[in-house]
Amino acid sequence: MMYKKITAGTDGERYVPYEERTGNESIVYFTRDLSAEGLRKIYQRVNATLEGKIAIKLHTGEKNGPNIIPRDWVENLVKEELPEATIIETNTYYEGDRYTTEQHRETLEVNGWTFCPVDILDEDGTLMLPVKDGKWFEEMSMGKNLVEYDSMLTLTHFKGHANGGFGGSNKNIGIGCADGRIGKKMIHTIPGSDNMWSIVEEEFMERMTESTKAAIDFFGKQVTYINVLRNMSVSCDCEGCAAVPVVTPDIGIAASVDILAVDQASIDMVYALEDKDHKDLCERIESRHGLRQLSYMKELKMGNDKYILVDIDNDDVRICAKDAVKDVVPFGTPKKMGMNRG
Repeated sequence: MMYKKITAGTDGERYVPYEERTGNESIVYFTRDLSAEGLRKIYQRVNATLEGKIAIKLHTGEKNGPNIIPRDWVENLVKEELPEATIIETNTYYEGDRYTTEQHRETLEVNGWTFCPVDILDEDGTLMLPVKDGKWFEEMSMGKNLVEYDSMLTLTHFKGHANGGFGGSNKNIGIGCADGRIGKKMIHTIPGSDNMWSIVEEEFMERMTESTKAAIDFFGKQVTYINVLRNMSVSCDCEGCAAVPVVTPDIGIAASVDILAVDQASIDMVYALEDKDHKDLCERIESRHGLRQLSYMKELKMGNDKYILVDIDNDDVRICAKDAVKDVVPFGTPKKMGMNRG
């Protein structure tokens, strides 16, 4: 529909070290406290611009998915900080537990997302939002109900992804707000192709990012981002119980009002792990050319890839990614109180 014969960018498999980046720095907050309280504390650092009717963009997962953000963490956050908020989702492009609204509602109940309203944005139809300065799209098809909200909290389980290499805030919004039949098809499929996943590597990253830009441009400054770096399978939560077993250590939670900064900081912390601990996840990211998500967000002026990493566990001292991960333990090792999986 809006397909254009344009050349995608390159180098989506190349990790750019911090010292090679240019531009301004944004603030990214970090805690090692993987718990309901840790999530609540870091949310309080980035909630200043959220007002009015607030949407929580959350990947609620397939039935009994093992790696999603723990339901009780989100329930605590909603009850203590966001009692009037609504979780938002869209139906999937693939046939599965969330393909139709009826299936999606059943899955939400199975997974325990019953403590606050959940708005399946495309249940009542779709609308087009403009993509400013996009090269693949002039507009993107979104779930119609997205524009009923004033602010959005993007609450993301950071992990790998079969097509995107990794799923951070960019993927959560770009795929998660595009509706299940039109928008996701625009991102994933070359018109006329029999392969629904025919768009891959850099072109896919760029299309997904343009979709994200359409959504966050609508909210302006009233959108914020939290990435939970826990149970980081190389598989996305959309693979549910079929996800590849986790081998990457848990790291913590990152938050910012800058989408590029929070995704870049999350990537940097993964890359700062010992080789044995990040090998599988980095291979997934690079083999899919997923790092193009970051460079394209920068090209579209969606944020900064340089940042000040603030350690909220230790009097807000500035740290680097290596500092953040220096005490991680192998996946599956019990953690001390306050650092549990939940």
